[in-house]
Amino acid sequence: RKSKITASRKLLLKSLMLAKAKEEWDQEIVDKQSEKERYLSERISPLHTSGLSLSQLQDLCRELHEKVEIVDEERYDIEAKCNHNTREIKDLKLKVLDLRGKFKRPPLRRVRVSADAMLRALLGSKHKVSMDLRANLKSVKKEDTEKERPVEVGDWRKNVEAMSGMEGRKKMFDAAKSPTGQ
Repeated sequence: RKSKITASRKLLLKSLMLAKAKEEWDQEIVDKQSEKERYLSERISPLHTSGLSLSQLQDLCRELHEKVEIVDEERYDIEAKCNHNTREIKDLKLKVLDLRGKFKRPPLRRVRVSADAMLRALLGSKHKVSMDLRANLKSVKKEDTEKERPVEVGDWRKNVEAMSGMEGRKKMFDAAKSPTGQ
């Protein structure tokens, strides 16, 4: 059986967790600071300036400036590499998202586009000549179509009477045979 936690109990637990997290965070800051001091004490020897003449102090300053310049150059190089790597990581993440297909393609609508508009879109301002698609079609003379279909002008009632019954069907059958060369 599950027991319900009251609101006051939740608030108490939340405040205890926050207090514990703050303690750990403060301890982490102290640890980092002590680690930094330990590292610097190992790498850098203490600076003794007492009892040095003016020329010795100037030489010491020049040495320190040279070291600072070297460290600054290294810092700049590392920063440039870091920026380059971050950009590369970002590009690779985008490629991974593209390959996974996370992006939904919007439904495409059909759009009527003329051939001229299509060529203009593809070729840009280079396209000047308008394309006439009908120019490529085969031209058909009217005489050819009239030869294929002989048109009889006459009384349609006579034609219907002549074609009625079995005699009319025989005439249609014979007429269909004759153009094929039989």
